[in-house]
Amino acid sequence: MKWIVRIVVALIVVLGLVVGGGYVWMRGSLPKIDGSIAVNGLEQPVQIIRDRNAIPHIVAETPAQTAFGLGFAHAQDRLWQMEMNRRIGAGRLSEMFGEKAVNTDRFLRTLGVYKAAETAYDHLLPDTKALFDAYAAGVNAYLDTRNGPLPPEFVILGVTPEPWKPADSLVWIKMMAWDLSGNWRDELLRLRMSKRLNNRQIAELYPPYPGDKPKQLPDFAGIYKKLDVERLWAGSPEPLPEGTGSNNWVVHGDQAATGKPLLGNDPHLGLAAPAIWYFAHLSSKAGNVIGASLPGVPGIILGRTDRIAWGFTNTKPDSQDLYIEKVDPDNPDNYIAPNGSFPFEIREETILVKGSDPINLRVRSTRHGPVISDAHQASGEAMDDGYVLAFAWTALLKDDMSANALSKINGAGNWQDFVSAIQYFHSPQQNMVYADVEGNIGYYAPGLVPIRRADNEAKGMVPVPGWDAKYDWTGYIPFEELPQTFNPENGVILTANHKIVDNNYPHHITFDWAAPYRARRIAELMNDRAAHSVDSFKRMHADVRSEMADDLLPLLLNVSPADQKSEQAVARLRDWNRTMDAGSPEPLIFAAWFRELTKSVYADELAELFPAYWGMRPLFMENVLRDVNGQSRWCDDIATSGRETCGDQLTKSLEAALADLIERYGEDMDKWRWGEAHFAHSDHKPFTGQPLLGDLFDIKVPSSGGTFTVNVGRHAISNKDTPYANVHAPSLRAIYDLADLNRSVFIHSTGQSGNRLSPYYDTFADAWSNIEYIPMTTNEADYKAGAIGTLTLNPAN
Repeated sequence: MKWIVRIVVALIVVLGLVVGGGYVWMRGSLPKIDGSIAVNGLEQPVQIIRDRNAIPHIVAETPAQTAFGLGFAHAQDRLWQMEMNRRIGAGRLSEMFGEKAVNTDRFLRTLGVYKAAETAYDHLLPDTKALFDAYAAGVNAYLDTRNGPLPPEFVILGVTPEPWKPADSLVWIKMMAWDLSGNWRDELLRLRMSKRLNNRQIAELYPPYPGDKPKQLPDFAGIYKKLDVERLWAGSPEPLPEGTGSNNWVVHGDQAATGKPLLGNDPHLGLAAPAIWYFAHLSSKAGNVIGASLPGVPGIILGRTDRIAWGFTNTKPDSQDLYIEKVDPDNPDNYIAPNGSFPFEIREETILVKGSDPINLRVRSTRHGPVISDAHQASGEAMDDGYVLAFAWTALLKDDMSANALSKINGAGNWQDFVSAIQYFHSPQQNMVYADVEGNIGYYAPGLVPIRRADNEAKGMVPVPGWDAKYDWTGYIPFEELPQTFNPENGVILTANHKIVDNNYPHHITFDWAAPYRARRIAELMNDRAAHSVDSFKRMHADVRSEMADDLLPLLLNVSPADQKSEQAVARLRDWNRTMDAGSPEPLIFAAWFRELTKSVYADELAELFPAYWGMRPLFMENVLRDVNGQSRWCDDIATSGRETCGDQLTKSLEAALADLIERYGEDMDKWRWGEAHFAHSDHKPFTGQPLLGDLFDIKVPSSGGTFTVNVGRHAISNKDTPYANVHAPSLRAIYDLADLNRSVFIHSTGQSGNRLSPYYDTFADAWSNIEYIPMTTNEADYKAGAIGTLTLNPAN
């Protein structure tokens, strides 16, 4: 027996040495951050000083040289993220993941996003092109000089990165535009609903913005009958989370304790590990710019210079349309346009698939855009032989010059510079707030917003006939006529994806404004004090009072509890202060009850369509519970012979919610915690959901907030396993103090490094969850104090 024990012990020791040796070897993938490296592509040295938070402060003579340094630093810290991002945009995931990624690649190749990025490069201004070229040279300098293993994902998947190209950067700007757009999917969903519901029901499920008139949908039933919508739906990408958006606000100096403006911003995006953003400071003879960069893209997207600060939220414009194109019956290589028959534009794509044969893809395009019904085999069969579905989107325009705007903002020093820069911003339209050291504040919503004819009754709500000229875009809202203000009399500007124009505005932007819950609460907090400060803005970022609960909870409390547990829950909710606090059970009870109520109200009408549509839909639910225009009829379960009332559904849904919570979290209601259910989940691409790897690479922290609070924490109630998990939240928070810009602060959701072996992989996660911040300083003495390394890039020749 002793020899068996010795063998087992020896095997354990050997295994430990192998694992330990592998860990030591893999730590060689961590970048060199101190000393010097000789690189090609530089004429003068570039310094990369990483402060105590691992934020690089890149010092060089020119902006192009700082772009080189940023490319080098991005590649050091976020190489796998950059690789994933460019492969997503290029439709090249199948080369790494095999057949399971083919549908995604087919769709993105059909869209032609990477082709559009390559074309966009040709439209860059010379200074902008120099930045993108220098950035790509910086990335490649790192790839050429690195040694040791690549980051763990490359090793696990057996992938080697190719040289970086400027189009790899531009494609990610376009994919960010894709993430902030989604009208086309709503069009497709309304088309899908038309198979089961009448136009009145569909309009009720998509209620107008509060105070606006209901939208009337056109009747294209005769055309829609020819489409196999279910197959087309199956081939389309996942929708954006409900309530997608962001917050920003700015106050004039006469409403700030310092006498100078204050600006706050927290863009809401899907939580990811590593975070979408990477903090950096670029310093050259042209000045300083510091803030949030996108790995893979040169420059600072959100931040400040020495004289101005800015922040974005999504305007949510309707910049996408679906067109049903009629194939010419006499020539299937042509389609019908208002003025005749025209040939489809054709391009050939080859998708390389790991472990399988290459796939040849024939992509057709019409005058409106790519034929997305060709994207998947399933959806290619979705259309009647005589019809195809084309996709129009402003980001696919050949002269999209958004990258010029982003580079020019980094050099802006006043309002005129800023406005001059953002004239190049095409997609997606953003609410941009501004402040400067001279005391000015401003707002502009740049972007290409299609103009639709007055007789176009669809107005982007549903797919329309492509052969009828009245549905064509006739141009774009002129830049001078886009929403804007400069030094408004009330000294306050705020946006929260709510409706930013009144009914006198002459142009149509969208019907899909976010419900005004966050905007109402921000306005209330702005008016709470005469003089704001960085600390008061921090408290606003942390605010978790739910205006949605204020509106809906009184209607829910009309319930007749069916049992003692229900009575206990109702008593708690009557005393609840409507704050979505992580340490309380009441937010969880409310969220679970509302979840079950939505199911009780409209799952029967939607039947098999329900999973795709299931969301909180608070404006619709309020109309139902208030019986606006007889909408309480939705409470009747059409699958039963009786007639259920909304009171019946309130009682039933509360019982169901409590039963579900007991199964998930135990019998004791006192021990239920919103933060436990509502943990913030930053998922890793591609390892999230994978055994062991998901647990190792994902980042999870408890979080407060809800889908409609200022401190947003959106959850997907359709997720049966984790319906309350926070998956879409403030991707970063920033507060800019124009009295002393070095007193500005920021934080993002994970850490600076994307390498799981780095101590800086998740260092911001707890601080982000607790609404804490780190300094945003360009003061050399500040960032050199406690710096973890200074790397000098020297010219090789």
